[in-house]
Amino acid sequence: MTERLQKLISAAGLMSRRAAEEAISAGRVTVNGKRAALGEKADPETDLITVDGKELPRDTTKLYLMLNKPRGYVTTLRDEKGRKNVTELMGELGSRVYPVGRLDMYSEGLLLMTNDGDFANRVMHPSHEVSKVYRTWVTGENIEKAAHMLRRPMEIDGCTVHALGVDIVQCFPGGALLSITIREGRNRQIRKMCEKAGLKVTRLQRVAEGNVELGSLKSGCFRPLTKNEINSLLTEGEK
Repeated sequence: MTERLQKLISAAGLMSRRAAEEAISAGRVTVNGKRAALGEKADPETDLITVDGKELPRDTTKLYLMLNKPRGYVTTLRDEKGRKNVTELMGELGSRVYPVGRLDMYSEGLLLMTNDGDFANRVMHPSHEVSKVYRTWVTGENIEKAAHMLRRPMEIDGCTVHALGVDIVQCFPGGALLSITIREGRNRQIRKMCEKAGLKVTRLQRVAEGNVELGSLKSGCFRPLTKNEINSLLTEGEK
């Protein structure tokens, strides 16, 4: 059965659909030896599909994992600066997996990994509204006032964002530990929100996505998601 190339590439676990579209546009994908065009369809049973010169896998077991990402690793699969990538932490799985969403290089904590493009697209889609909880260490003055600002709608990069919850977990001289829950997940959103409230983030750790919690998983380690966790991510936000 023919499918759009970006869907086939995503389903094979190589990358998300958006990344696949970029790869096709960049000329990195061929079908039966010819450079593919965006929007082109193919049949994986009868057509030879390659990405970066490598044949598209024909049979992939779906993997759904949770990684406790350490600081210092990037989540982009192609990094021109040669920095450490989270995929280096995944060991020999027998199938390539990629991040669902992102955490910047200096953030840490819960990062979903999969080779199921449909699952990744569903969880990441803005309409699905999967909440994310961050433990946020900050420095600054008047933490109560700053927390009040963080609880109100803010404009970040031309878009209005609104935290679902902001709690002061602990105060210490010169700063505090906050728990911040958001849904939007825009680039460096927590850091930019805190900066606007007069705070500087010194450490940022994602500890939950939806009902899936990081728990006691050690930094740099990963584990499979349970069936209940997978189902909860797929159904969160449904009416």
